[in-house]
Amino acid sequence: MKPLNRFNRRGVLAVAGSVFMAGALMLGSANAHAAWPERPITLIVPWGAGGGTDQVARALAASMEANLGQPVNVVNRTGGSGVIGHAALAAAAPDGYTIGTINVDLSQLVCKGVTDLTYEKFTQIALLNSAPAGLIVNAESPFNSASELLDAIKAEPANTFKASGTGAGGIWHLAFAGWLYKEGVDPNKVPWVPSQGEAPSLKDAAAGAVDVVTPPLSSGLQLIQAGKLKALATMGESRFSQLPEVPTLEEATGTDWQVSTWRMIGAPAGLSDEMRDNLVAAVKAAFDSESFTAFMQERGFSKNWKGPEEARAFHQGEDENICVVMKAAGMVN
Repeated sequence: MKPLNRFNRRGVLAVAGSVFMAGALMLGSANAHAAWPERPITLIVPWGAGGGTDQVARALAASMEANLGQPVNVVNRTGGSGVIGHAALAAAAPDGYTIGTINVDLSQLVCKGVTDLTYEKFTQIALLNSAPAGLIVNAESPFNSASELLDAIKAEPANTFKASGTGAGGIWHLAFAGWLYKEGVDPNKVPWVPSQGEAPSLKDAAAGAVDVVTPPLSSGLQLIQAGKLKALATMGESRFSQLPEVPTLEEATGTDWQVSTWRMIGAPAGLSDEMRDNLVAAVKAAFDSESFTAFMQERGFSKNWKGPEEARAFHQGEDENICVVMKAAGMVN
């Protein structure tokens, strides 16, 4: 065999160097991917600070931070009855560094034709919990039961009372309008005052600016316990464990009307399976943590885990079925 001349030797060395560099880059890339997360994660909440969704998101983010060793920054992107925040999540890069909460309100807005942000626009990570609507009034309100409130609404002229809880057409608007509809009352008889989220509406009720609000009893628990608000009923199947003396709506009025919100964690569509699995593992670890579990118990939030496949099927079902409830409430044609 002929000895390599200097040009051949250079060629061999160049090829060897290229192979080495390619291997190093691949190894570096693998190590970088394995090191996820290398930088802070953003968690978008489409609602204002202090509401139930915001509280759950911040508690989850704190537990994720403890496990991942990187900040998980909660960013409130409010407006458009939740469209702005959900749109920001859907438009983010599918790289595992932007996640967000997805709520039932979005399925309602899809039903109304306000947005095209269907379940297909997201990568579902996990369903976290669901919570039924409530009937909450100011502590000084003359009404001590849901039936008393209903009788007054029926007896008094239109526009006598004002209700709130979320943006117009949101889940808590649906809850209240649907209840009136089931009771044979025109839902428009009680004007709905749009709010940027649960917390602002609860503050408005405590200040006497509106007569009744419909977020879950868990969201208003602190103000109820502080004696600033009064709970009349829950629109759930059973009583709220933190306020066992408060009846269900069916117990209070005989009306079989149940409405619940739900909260899941999602990411933009197009996320790789590997990155999705990373996020699922991180969210599940936080979901199972003692700190998050204690928070949920203290606030009266139910924990209801559904993994990515179940969560996606659930989201698809809500997109398809929520219109049935909205039509029953007279909110869409």
